[in-house]
Amino acid sequence: MRILAFYVAVALAGSSMTTVARADVEADRLREALRGAITQQRALEDQRAALQAKLTEAESERARLKEQIGAAKAEVKQVEKQHREAVEQFNQRLVERDETLEKWKAAYEEAADVARAKDAERAKFESQAAAHKASVKSCRAKNAELVKLGHELLQRYEAANFADVALASEPLTGVRRVEIQNLLQDYGDKIHDQKVTP
Repeated sequence: MRILAFYVAVALAGSSMTTVARADVEADRLREALRGAITQQRALEDQRAALQAKLTEAESERARLKEQIGAAKAEVKQVEKQHREAVEQFNQRLVERDETLEKWKAAYEEAADVARAKDAERAKFESQAAAHKASVKSCRAKNAELVKLGHELLQRYEAANFADVALASEPLTGVRRVEIQNLLQDYGDKIHDQKVTP
């Protein structure tokens, strides 16, 4: 029994040594696992810190870009407003130009009407002047003819002598009287032919 107890004690001691050795190995393995976990945790924390820094930088960049986008939008609105104002001013200038053009057209038409009226008046006056010139020419010719007839009558009157006067008042035959009346009638017709008609 002693031997048995010894064997049991040795077995127990061997088993306990094996258990202790196994426990040491297990503890070493756990320590190694713990060190690996701590190293991994530190690496993950470093990674998390780096990612947090990148996230902060990305958020800062996002805020900066958002601010730039806001400024760009404000600038776009300003440019659109300036564009609208420029278009409105341009359209207003076009309207004013069109109104001025219409006024010039109306003034031109009025001036053209006046010019046409003046041309018609000038043509009328030229026609009247030509008619007056022809009339004056005709009057001058008739006046010259009347002067000629007047001279002719004066010459006949100056050339008349006592015998012509006696024959003209001769009551018996009245031949000379008829001759003088015919002569007076001829001169009256010639003078009447020279009368100017309007």
